Amino acid sequence: MHQNNLIAATSGRSFWILDDLNLIRAYKADTSIAKIYTPSATMLVTGYSELDNNDADFTGAKDNAGVNPATGLVMYYQLPSMADSVELNMEISDAAGKLVRRFSSKADENYKRYDGAPRKDPTLSKDKGLNRFVWNLRHATTTAIPNVFIESSFNGHKAIPGNYTIRLMAGGKMVGTTTGVIQANPNFGTTATEYQQYDDLMRLMENTVTEMHQMVNQLKDNSNHLEALVKKLKSDANYSGAGYASLKENAVSLITNLKAWDEDMIQRKSTSYDDVENFPNKFTANYMFLMNQTENDIPQVNQPNLDLLKEYTAEWETLKARGLKLKNEAIPAFNKQLWDLGLGAIW
Repeated sequence: MHQNNLIAATSGRSFWILDDLNLIRAYKADTSIAKIYTPSATMLVTGYSELDNNDADFTGAKDNAGVNPATGLVMYYQLPSMADSVELNMEISDAAGKLVRRFSSKADENYKRYDGAPRKDPTLSKDKGLNRFVWNLRHATTTAIPNVFIESSFNGHKAIPGNYTIRLMAGGKMVGTTTGVIQANPNFGTTATEYQQYDDLMRLMENTVTEMHQMVNQLKDNSNHLEALVKKLKSDANYSGAGYASLKENAVSLITNLKAWDEDMIQRKSTSYDDVENFPNKFTANYMFLMNQTENDIPQVNQPNLDLLKEYTAEWETLKARGLKLKNEAIPAFNKQLWDLGLGAIW
């Protein structure tokens, strides 16, 4: 026994290690109820291990190389037989009760793979008996823009040291809760105040990117519906009266304004890696680059990043005001005109 590991060796041949005996000590083979075991504490580190993957096919060993311990928080939970219709969820919250990450047994039906797309969230297994899941310590993935390549990472930042509440829910009902601990890396030299400043700043930037991209996606969807409407109005002789002429004119004007705002926010000509060298980045790409550069292996914030964020925040406030005016004023006004003519409204 050494450092909570079980080590077995022969004389001169090889050695074998079973890491982390906490689960062995706590495990009780009872599949009549759901249970989540308290995970061993993990430390903030950089690097990678095959054991970071939530892959049931991986045995934990390689033929010709050693395998490092997982670099995230390794959680084990036990389940009875569960119907396919029952959704399993895991929620991870910090000491202040703020939600950090949420996982599900159901894959995101809206996820779309394309060049530059964010990684697909891992899913929870629902096998009867013991299950294993590794949280990579990262916050939620930021929202992306479909089919647009931004040379940046959409990953949330790594959670800071502290205690985290882990809740396991089945069918919306909590079936188990425990606490996970992330330890500070003594080599970083980052103080508790610096960790908190870093966490607050990264949360702010990630939430802002999500807000930006959600607005871009919504207004782009509105613009697409408008273009389809204009095409219908122009091709159908039934829509040729005076009221329809004004409608067409207003629709074209609204599409022009939506496209102008969209082009200031995002570069849609970039759809693959080399495109970012051919077409200039627009605002959200620049903001994401700053966000990614602010996230460091050593969680500390420098003043130049704060200075540039101040500039970008002012620019975003102007762009956001334009977007909200389109969303909350121009589109509703156009929808009223559609309703008055008995044509419904754009979605």
